[in-house]
Amino acid sequence: MGRVWRAYDPDLEVTVAIKELKEQFRDQANLERFYREAQIAAIAAVRVGASCGDVDAAARQVLAGYKLDRHFTHSTGHGLGLEVHEDPRLARGQKARLEPGFVVTIEPGVYMAGVGGIRIEDDVAVLPGNTEVLTRIPRDLIEL
Repeated sequence: MGRVWRAYDPDLEVTVAIKELKEQFRDQANLERFYREAQIAAIAAVRVGASCGDVDAAARQVLAGYKLDRHFTHSTGHGLGLEVHEDPRLARGQKARLEPGFVVTIEPGVYMAGVGGIRIEDDVAVLPGNTEVLTRIPRDLIEL
């Protein structure tokens, strides 16, 4: 969620624990660190011409290495624009290619039944020759 700017929708997400985190969540293969590693891998895969499926696969590969892929039950992200959820979908098997000027979210959520979950969402601009992470908020897990 975020503030609309000149008719364009942002989409940002952080993870907040509203009570003391269960030790199981804390100990679950250092979930926060592994999640962030998957997110960074997906962001690194974002570039002009990359397939949306390849961006998704980058996150899945990291999580699979930590045996967390079965807890990643949705797509890595989606396009942003005049609507908060637009094409392209960054998901398994998606053949669409990223083009200059696209803005996409990177949010590979991990959810463990009876334990909790984590999803931190970044907005990323696809630019000729590079990408830019537009998100300017802290990404650390917040404990209240």
